[in-house]
Amino acid sequence: MQRLLIVGCGDVARRTLPLLTRRYRVYALLRKTDATLSAELSRFGVTRIYGDLDRPETLRRLAGLANLVLHFAPPPDSGKLSAAFDPRTRHLIAALQRGKILPRRLIYISTSGIYGDCGGAVIAETHPAQPRSARAKRRVDAEAQLRRWGRTPGAPAVSILRAPGIYAAERLPLERIRRNDPVLNQVDDVYTNHIHADDLARASVTALRRGRPNRAYHVSDDSTLRMADWFDAVADAFSLPRPPRVSRCEAEKVLSPAVLSFMAESRRLDNARLKKELQMRLIYPNIAAGLAAARKES
Repeated sequence: MQRLLIVGCGDVARRTLPLLTRRYRVYALLRKTDATLSAELSRFGVTRIYGDLDRPETLRRLAGLANLVLHFAPPPDSGKLSAAFDPRTRHLIAALQRGKILPRRLIYISTSGIYGDCGGAVIAETHPAQPRSARAKRRVDAEAQLRRWGRTPGAPAVSILRAPGIYAAERLPLERIRRNDPVLNQVDDVYTNHIHADDLARASVTALRRGRPNRAYHVSDDSTLRMADWFDAVADAFSLPRPPRVSRCEAEKVLSPAVLSFMAESRRLDNARLKKELQMRLIYPNIAAGLAAARKES
């Protein structure tokens, strides 16, 4: 049985477990002891490995451990060396390289934020990266590190999944809607993209088998929505008042810089490569399907 290492055991990573544990011997890298997470991993027969991507000396056990790697760990919120540098991915690669046998495949979950503002255009994976935020710049750096490694002899085949806004029943902006936080009016609004967390988990597992080396994929559903329409859809699904719509100038007076940064970028992701090459059939192909399922779970 092949050995698979999960790096970054967040929500999406945990959703892969039912899909993985019958096919692979699964290991999970944990930064610290977490009783709830440990119980969930034990239930699926996952072996826990303790180490911290911010402390490379703790990663020695990763050398030669796994045939396959799912890299879900995000870059740090800020960088000591550079705001556009991801030391965690660098430390992970260094740890894996120490093994006599290297992983054969590595899947990395990145973000569609690497493209920056595209003016609402429909873009494919070949669109140049033009990140505007520091967090997106760190993702670009992580992708570049992995691509360089993937091109060296004997290195794993690296596939990159670029995800937009991830949602699920417990990952909805309900509190923001209840606070009556405003959204942009139609004139100023931006296009946004979404993927259900279950479909992103399935795409991660599928990429292990079908992802092409040094290839990027948009893991996005078929919806074409402006951001305010997304919030309206969530509000309607949960019988909440729709958020007020304001101009961008008014929004800048009341919303945080972090929220405003998402309202400054507009793009529509082409997901044809996901469907053709990975042969993905989305469980939730649009927002309506995903929100209907979320409503039933609530």
